[in-house]
Amino acid sequence: MKRKTIDIITLGCSKNLVDSEHLMRQLEGVGYHVTHDSEHPKGQIAVINTCGFIGDAKEESINMILEFAQAKEAGDLEKLYVMGCLSERYLKELAVEIPQVDKFYGKFNWKELLQDLGKAYHDELHIERTLTTPKHYAYLKISEGCDRKCSYCAIPIITGKHVSRPMEEILDEVKYLVAEGVKEFQVIAQELTYYGVDLYKKQMLPELIEHISEIPGVEWIRLHYAYPAHFPMELFRVMRERSNVCKYMDIALQHISDNMLMRMRRHVTKAETYQLIEKFRNEVPGIHLRTTLMVGYPGETEADFEELKDFVHKVRFDRMGAFAYSEEEGTYAAATYEDSVPQEVKQKRLDDLMTIQQGISAELSTAKIGKRMKVIIDRLEGDYYVGRTEFDSPEVDPEVLIKRKDKDLLIGNFYQTEIINSDDFDLFGQIV
Repeated sequence: MKRKTIDIITLGCSKNLVDSEHLMRQLEGVGYHVTHDSEHPKGQIAVINTCGFIGDAKEESINMILEFAQAKEAGDLEKLYVMGCLSERYLKELAVEIPQVDKFYGKFNWKELLQDLGKAYHDELHIERTLTTPKHYAYLKISEGCDRKCSYCAIPIITGKHVSRPMEEILDEVKYLVAEGVKEFQVIAQELTYYGVDLYKKQMLPELIEHISEIPGVEWIRLHYAYPAHFPMELFRVMRERSNVCKYMDIALQHISDNMLMRMRRHVTKAETYQLIEKFRNEVPGIHLRTTLMVGYPGETEADFEELKDFVHKVRFDRMGAFAYSEEEGTYAAATYEDSVPQEVKQKRLDDLMTIQQGISAELSTAKIGKRMKVIIDRLEGDYYVGRTEFDSPEVDPEVLIKRKDKDLLIGNFYQTEIINSDDFDLFGQIV
């Protein structure tokens, strides 16, 4: 059994996770037993799907490879393979530095792994996946790569130009996943709003989401990783009219000062950003906005940061993440600007920004007390069922905790829930 078991370890984002799930299905199709992110790997073969986005992620990926390399040297592992973004970016260097790895694959040629195992890739399984998420929700990747040229970002270097998946293929995958029991779809891409420009010569995200919403069994559709410039306004109508399209938008804004937006090459202004947020809230009443902001970009002054704090105070994002700038080799920023903001200043700005958001999040959560909301149950944890509302994406957003009582709830089912309490991050509810 050990010889027929392959351990897959996925690091990084949900887009990587989708790749791992496709690989797992192919491996199972040729007779392997596959585990995912197992605490104690059980096979003689391991595949590590790496992340190469920022410094911390690269370090985590390298440490994981080294850990498995040691296991191989100790005789606990026969074969070690590495794929994904880090491998795509540093393939030659890694092969020299970590010779214990049998082969490094990039982000897109992982199908060769099957061939190297003496197996064939099965085209008829190309839309099928072995889900690593709870069976009621799945990530749906609609494109690869990115044509945006944000100055700090290495993703276009790693993944190349934007490539949309054909709409028919995406819809077939949704139908397949619904038949497998999936009710909720997190639609993901490096940049959602560019979907279709390469294939259909225009932005097709609104049409795609409308078609997905028409498939029977699709209960929730949630959108991740939009770009503010040239936003497809027709999407507002789809979100407003389709009850299974969640009133939720994950749109990375990065900054608000015109100085920073220009240096970051974001192709959007402060005024346009405020106008877009206003349009979101006017066109889709009740929408919850999630964003990501960056502090400490080269040249960020105290005045720039004060503008950013003011922005967070004014807009009151429902969900917000932030991170400190980290220089990425090969990017425009690395070649053009000195990483001039001291690390301790970056950290203080990050802490200040998140403290502001923590207060806002607590106030917004308190305002939900007494409301009735549709909640999907993800899992049972101790004395609580843990679920989410349409405004909450898995892993990154607040959850709803429901005290386990006499009545058993079904994982993956929806329940009308009254919110009875809240803390800084989560809600507490009872079934109506």
